[in-house]
Amino acid sequence: MDRIISTRNLVKTFEGGLVKALNGVNLEVSEGEFIAIMGPSGCGKSTLLHILGGLDRPTSGEVMVDEVDLCKARNLDNFRARKIGFVFQMHNLIPVLTACENVQIPMLELKLPSKERKEKAEKLLVLVGLEDRKDFVPTKLSGGERQKVAIARALANGPKILLVDEPTGNLDSASGHEVIQIFQRLNKDRRTIVLVSHDKDIAEHASVIYYMSDGKILEKTKRQATH
Repeated sequence: MDRIISTRNLVKTFEGGLVKALNGVNLEVSEGEFIAIMGPSGCGKSTLLHILGGLDRPTSGEVMVDEVDLCKARNLDNFRARKIGFVFQMHNLIPVLTACENVQIPMLELKLPSKERKEKAEKLLVLVGLEDRKDFVPTKLSGGERQKVAIARALANGPKILLVDEPTGNLDSASGHEVIQIFQRLNKDRRTIVLVSHDKDIAEHASVIYYMSDGKILEKTKRQATH
């Protein structure tokens, strides 16, 4: 399989070098893989995800994502808009917009016609099982439904890679299971997924689990993904 993510000796420091969030991370992800990164709070999981998605730059080291050198890329906004879909623990939906309108937001970057945006958003809401909620604002949706809208929004520009940070952290177990099932279906369609979680039950749906501590990857476990 082709490698889609590769990091070498990745270091990220804060507070003038006093805090080392990442301390020499080496990671390789093949296209179409579903990996999970586990570890305690503060171990560097989210920092790593932010760097892989071009939300932050490393202090030193190398990071290649889908043939883009993120240490040298001038326009990280463009990189994110075209290659990366983010799903966070907080759904970050815009309260005054409907589910369908929220899903369309990333498409504005690509300047698609409004009719095309709407049709595409409606198809994505069908994909996550929310076609009957497309005209609801977030306050009229359950927590699980809001997270499904956030997943549909993350898919709006057809990204090859989904970066997922504690997607079930605010959900009950039934809603969390539904959300993970969506990621499994997306992975079957060859979408690369990097999921960060402290929840072992969630991480075990991935085919490879990495364990982090103190800014380093300590261990890698391959497993048969649960489908």
